[in-house]
Amino acid sequence: MELQTSLLIVSREFSLYSAVKKTSLAGDFSLFFCRPDEDCLSIVRENAVRIVLIDSAEARQESESLLKKLKHFDSLIDVVILGQGLDSEAILGWIHMGATDYVAMPLQPAAVSEVLRRISEKRALRRETFQLEKKLEKKYVFQGMVSRNPSMLEVFGLIENIAKHFTSVLITGETGTGKEMVARAVHAAGPYRERDLVICDCASIPENLFESELFGYRKGAFTGADRDKRGLFEEADKGIIFLDEIAEIPISVQAKLLRVLENHQFRPLGANENRTIDVRVITATNRDLGEAIRNNTFREDLFHRLNRVEIHLPPLRERLEDVSLLVRHFVQTHSKDLPRSVRGVSRDVQKIFLKYGWPGNVRELENVLESAAMVCKKDFIDVPNLPKHLRDFEAAEGGLSFLRKENLSTLKSLEKEYIAYLLKVTKNNLRRTAKILGISRTTLYNKLTKFKLSR
Repeated sequence: MELQTSLLIVSREFSLYSAVKKTSLAGDFSLFFCRPDEDCLSIVRENAVRIVLIDSAEARQESESLLKKLKHFDSLIDVVILGQGLDSEAILGWIHMGATDYVAMPLQPAAVSEVLRRISEKRALRRETFQLEKKLEKKYVFQGMVSRNPSMLEVFGLIENIAKHFTSVLITGETGTGKEMVARAVHAAGPYRERDLVICDCASIPENLFESELFGYRKGAFTGADRDKRGLFEEADKGIIFLDEIAEIPISVQAKLLRVLENHQFRPLGANENRTIDVRVITATNRDLGEAIRNNTFREDLFHRLNRVEIHLPPLRERLEDVSLLVRHFVQTHSKDLPRSVRGVSRDVQKIFLKYGWPGNVRELENVLESAAMVCKKDFIDVPNLPKHLRDFEAAEGGLSFLRKENLSTLKSLEKEYIAYLLKVTKNNLRRTAKILGISRTTLYNKLTKFKLSR
């Protein structure tokens, strides 16, 4: 059985409570009453009040203050102003402050019933929409990833198809698109889920330590090797290893990696015999490996060995239909760890999110929501809670203004505009800009010279 909606009447005159109680729809609500000088907010909080009728006839200033407090406490509370002799401009003033509707005094039961009926219908539609969104969210969740974008749904299907049979998978996409999550999904959907997924962040390993980290060493192999050390490939035996940022592996180590993939054997530093292993390999990169091959920084034979199956992740700016799903998912995830329950974002925030370019992709969106939820003092995230670069963001001046159809440009001008935008977002951090673009810093330098962009 559905609980009755709680309705609070705020007035100096208790007779107003009696008048509302006599209306035809009063039986559908749990009615409460308080005077303006009482702690109305406590009554709202303790009784989960969803509708408030405020008698503004004798205390407009108090009524305005209460309206602001109510909307600050919960933006979804419906507030109806009861007043006398107000013109359309005054009524619009109340609406702009957050009121849902206005009923003229002296009170007419039919007018109150009509307003309550409209609010009830709107609330029912809101509940139905929320439940539908929840169902859709479940439908579009796969192994912790959320999307209804056609390209991403194809990725979900591909993961299910290959998880049981793959030997090597290459995941490509910009930084922050979720490459590690795809690797974990492949691991979780396959027969090796009971074993740990061994993760290696190639970008964090010093060049002279790659071989020992991947393949291990024996005691005495070099100065300071006072014990045997298993490498990551040995740890992953009979399971899966994930090599993130594979393009960072030095060319000298790539030959040994190729031999491991082809022969399933390797020799730790200082060892006298080979070790045989059975390992499935998942790799990921945000770089253009084709360009790396042309620049002789990545072996072509290794590329073909790793690229038995490629999974490409589109950037968030190409899957904007996922923004609302991701916002709901991340808000629910992070609000559990906060003292205040955050239920979503304001419409203004949603508009910014749909116009912003998201150079850091899904990871950037999650970080923005996590930090905003921590500083948020309401039950929803609003523009003042966002980082400064998003608060100041204006699509018309941003690097992605070309997405508006009336602003069509050549590919060359779009590339220049986007690079200039990324330099602004990253505060001229060339390493981060190159990483987001998926190109080397040398290539970025050449493009800056070509487009005459300052740095």
